[in-house]
Parts: sequence; C-alpha cells; structure tokens
Amino acid sequence: MDGAPGVQGKNGPVPLRDTPERWPVLSSAVQARGPIVTLRTDRVQMPDHGAAERQIVEHPGAVAIVALDEAGRVLMIRQYRHPVARKLWELPAGLRDVSGEPPLITAERELLEETGYRAGNWRILIDYYSSPGISTESIRVFLARDLTAVPAAQRDFVPQHEETQLQIGWVALDEALAAFMAGDLHNGVAAVGILSACAARASGFAGLRRTGAGDGSAIPADQG
Repeated sequence: MDGAPGVQGKNGPVPLRDTPERWPVLSSAVQARGPIVTLRTDRVQMPDHGAAERQIVEHPGAVAIVALDEAGRVLMIRQYRHPVARKLWELPAGLRDVSGEPPLITAERELLEETGYRAGNWRILIDYYSSPGISTESIRVFLARDLTAVPAAQRDFVPQHEETQLQIGWVALDEALAAFMAGDLHNGVAAVGILSACAARASGFAGLRRTGAGDGSAIPADQG
C-alpha cells in the first residue's frame, strides 16, 4: 500500500486515498447554462450494465483562506447569502473564474479585496469537493500567515452588490470552532477550513503542503 494508511475491506486492506475513476457516459445533455454554473444530465453505465441518470452542476471551483494573526485569531467576513436568506460568517473566498490563473494568485487577490490584508506565508491547508454527489466544485483552502494591512488608498477593488455590506472581524480559532459545534455558524468551507486549521495547529502547522502542490483545478492525485 506504499505506506499509505489503510481501511480494512472485505478482501483485505484498502488504501485510504481517493482515486481517479470514470464510468462510461452513454449520453450527456445540457439543461441550463448560466454565467457561473452549467446544469447537465449524464446517463451513466453502471458496473452491472444497467444505466442511471445523474444531474451534474459544472462549477469552476473556488479558493478560501484561513488567515491567522500572531495571536492565533482567524480573520472572518460576514456576508449576505440570498439562497439561504442569512448573513453568514465565512472565510475570505472566491471563484476560480479567471482562466488559467493559479489558485494561489486567486487567493491572494480575494484576501486583499475582501479584507484589505496581504500574507507573507502561504500553505495549502486542505482540498475537498463541496458536494460531489451533484457538483464538480473543488475548493482549495489555504493557510495564510504573516499578515499585513494594506491602506485603502493602495487598493483598487470597488465592492459591488452584497460586497458593499461586507463586514470583517477577528475571532480566536477555538471560539470559531465552538460556534460551529454549537450550531451558531453554518458556512461549509469555513467549517472545513477552521476544523482543518485546528487539527494542523497541533503540530505547529508542520507538514502542510507548499503552494506549488498541484494546480488546484481538481483535487490532486498526489496529496503530498
């Protein structure tokens, strides 16, 4: 198993690692296409030679940032989310909607635009699929440290729509975790990022992947 952790399966140990696989697609049809996502239906051949229709939301992917200061506080933003009719406390994040742009560059831009901070130290915290049963969206969450505030006069970002009402705030990492466990916070990528940061903190963030590990366009085959 090449030293990878294993899961005890019916026929022996199986590597604890996601692997690429694609079952045959018998037909594919697009139902709707928008500026961000596309909805399509694939008819997929099952291993027993039957077939099943699966709806898929094609998504460009996203990045998010767990930005920590020297006191171990995480920088969070509060933003209105119309689909759930709530103001949610979240991590700085953004779509990977610039063709060919490395995920780190996207993350640096989003952190600056949404919070006014730059970071001098970047690591990959975690990669995950947000809803793999229906969406292609993959999200890379970065850990950003050595933060520096950038004066407003040196920023050229002009907020629009919900972003004009965006709030930012600092909270201790443990308090953010407790708020999720208490049911007070609900944003998915923030939950994943904060839980991952708490786990990584136990080793002083040692062993986190460097920012060149995979391009983030999909979950890397080699998790490093």
